[in-house]
Amino acid sequence: MDKSKTGKQKVTFSYAAPEAQSVLLAGEFTGWQHAAVSLKRDKSGTWKTAVSLAPGRYEYRFVVDGEWRDDPHCIHRQPNGFGSQNCVCIVDGKSSEK
Repeated sequence: MDKSKTGKQKVTFSYAAPEAQSVLLAGEFTGWQHAAVSLKRDKSGTWKTAVSLAPGRYEYRFVVDGEWRDDPHCIHRQPNGFGSQNCVCIVDGKSSEK
């Protein structure tokens, strides 16, 4: 990951799953499942969290009730070694894309 010296930026991740009991965010910036970030559910059933990330390119996925899931809002994808794709978040220091 190429990271410049610019400051970190808060990136909001969300996943709509009103029926879910837990949603985790796992990716390169969390050591994948080693330090996955828990999302909090709002009244509408959307799970959200904000993560501070330095500029760079980060692969991630959600873990919903123990099952790996894609971010349906993410337009950038990268094949992974498990026969599926990781979502890609690009932080450029000005705005974030995921």
